[in-house]
Amino acid sequence: MASEFIENDQLNWQQVEEGIQRAVIAYDSKIMLVKVRFKAGWIGALHAHHQSQITYVESGAFEVEIGHEKKILKQGDAYYVSPDALHGARCLEDGVLIDTFSPIREDFLPTKPTS
Repeated sequence: MASEFIENDQLNWQQVEEGIQRAVIAYDSKIMLVKVRFKAGWIGALHAHHQSQITYVESGAFEVEIGHEKKILKQGDAYYVSPDALHGARCLEDGVLIDTFSPIREDFLPTKPTS
């Protein structure tokens, strides 16, 4: 990314689907930081990806499932997802998650217009 300093009010939010917005905060070829806003009731289907993921709960409450274990996490909590582990989340209260991925989630990068 072009800047070493990222101000919260300058984030570029994208509507991913109903009830979820995402802003890629910063990334390079090895690591990515993403902020995601959720509305209560949003359900993230179980999925897996090859990236390691560490997520910090900035606000709200979420029921997080990793493998076959579920836990309710709230502000200040965090969780780790190993590569290829099946995981998902359900938003219990409006909230924000801060996701870190390594390597980066290329599918989160803005698409470049074709000429």
